Parts: sequence; C-alpha cells; structure tokens
Amino acid sequence: MTDRGFVLKLCCADAPGLVAEVSTFLFEAGCNILEAQQFNDVDTREFFMRIRFEAIEGRTGVCVETLRAKFEPIARRRGMEWTLQSCAVHKRALILVSKQDHCLTDLLYRQRLGELKMEVTAVVANHPREALPGLDLQGVPFHYLPVTSSTKAEQEAALWGLIEETRSELVVLARYMQVLSDDLATRLEGRCINIHHSFLPGFKGAKPYHQAHQRGVKLIGATSHFVTGTLDEGPIIEQDVERISHSDRVEDLIQKGRDIERRVLAKAVRAYLDDRIMLNGSKTVVFEA
Repeated sequence: MTDRGFVLKLCCADAPGLVAEVSTFLFEAGCNILEAQQFNDVDTREFFMRIRFEAIEGRTGVCVETLRAKFEPIARRRGMEWTLQSCAVHKRALILVSKQDHCLTDLLYRQRLGELKMEVTAVVANHPREALPGLDLQGVPFHYLPVTSSTKAEQEAALWGLIEETRSELVVLARYMQVLSDDLATRLEGRCINIHHSFLPGFKGAKPYHQAHQRGVKLIGATSHFVTGTLDEGPIIEQDVERISHSDRVEDLIQKGRDIERRVLAKAVRAYLDDRIMLNGSKTVVFEA
C-alpha cells in the first residue's frame, strides 16, 4: 500500500444494494476505487467490506474529515460499524516485551524499512533495560514497569496512563510474559495483539518447547490474536506452522519457534495497520493484501 488515499472499512447487516450505494457515494465524492474486498457471513448475515480509494486527479476538497461527514448519514441509516482512515497517517503503536526480544527487534526492523506503517510510541518492559542488552531502540522511549502479584493493579494503571499519554492506537504484546487483567483487556478490546506459541497438542506453563520435544511433536506453530479477558482465547488473526522431525533437538524447536513467532506477529500487525482486520464475534475477518 502506498501512502496515498483512504481506506473505508464497514460492517452491517447484509442487504441488497450495499456495494452499489457505497460505490456511488465514492464516485459522487470525487474518488476512484483502487481495491475492494467484501465478505458475506452466511451464518450471521453480516456484511463486511474494505475499500481503498483515492481522490480523482484534479478534484479538490477531498479530505478524510469531509468524507466522514458525508458518509455518516449512509452509515447511520444502514446501522454500520465503520472507520474511514487516511493512508498517509501512520497508526501509533506501543510495544510490550519481557526478556525475549526477537519479536520486538523484528517489528522495529520492519518499521524502519517501511514495511510496517506505524509510529512506535514506546517500548514497555517488565524487566530492566539491562535484560535486553542487544536491543537497539534508536531513540524509541523505553519504560521499565515491573510487576508483581501485589503491584499488578498499580503497574497496569501506569501502563494505561502511558497508553493514553502517547495516544497509542495499537498495543502489541511482543512476547510479553504477563497476563493482562480483565479490566485492561476490556479497555484494549480490538486493539491489543498478542503472539502465542501454539502446538498440536497445546502445551501450557513453563518451557513449552521442552514439553513439545518430550512428546515428539511433528508440528510446531504460533498464533497471533486479539487479547481478551480469557487467556490466549481471543479472536485469531494469523497462524503458521512448521514441521518437526525426530532429529530436531530442543534448541532446534526453540530456533524454529522464534522464526514462526516473528513472522506471524509481523503479519498480524501489518494487517491491523493496513485496516484489513474486522471483528466478527469471536472470530475475525482478515482481508488479504
């Protein structure tokens, strides 16, 4: 996606004429559709749509505020949940991390390359900066917010204050080994993404790769999902797996697992930044690039 134009994302009850009405609106507003995707959920009869468009050359006065104001009556009449964003404005993201920095480093690298269109507002860790000796933040603010069972409420209050202060639209748990409270998870509903190691079968607790090795798994994987109050059961955004053989050692599983976690989290974050994810109850609709 280029840093031009706009993205309209909407969801409403399915009904005849929706595509025609939205397309006509954009044409009359002086816009040209560059990409359009839609999905009809036959079970819920919900309609999902994402359109990327730009102003027709020579048309003036086409801005995000004007387009939102003009589209509001249509959205209200149709009972839509919708957003209309400018592609030129990058979303603000705050990243949480513990002691493993492979996902964080990958996100920062992709952001610097321009692959991830986001502004990193801060990195927050529950361990001191010294626990991440190889991390190059290049000026991104770092905040150490330690947490224990007795200080969890106080730490989360400070974290929420930082999210509001930095005006962060997205929160990414890049191997952040702390469980968010129900209250904070609810506040961040639909804008907090986690990466979780997932295996067949699933292994919980400490040293999951060691458990997987002991059971002789043939597949390891990772799942990126929205955070909810129920641990690791939020709406799934992206998943991937890799085959394991009998000759793989624990160290091999850990290395392969890191690779999967990096790419799965990056793909989920990119889909969010590009406005390609829509919540559909306990599931998601993810429009592919």
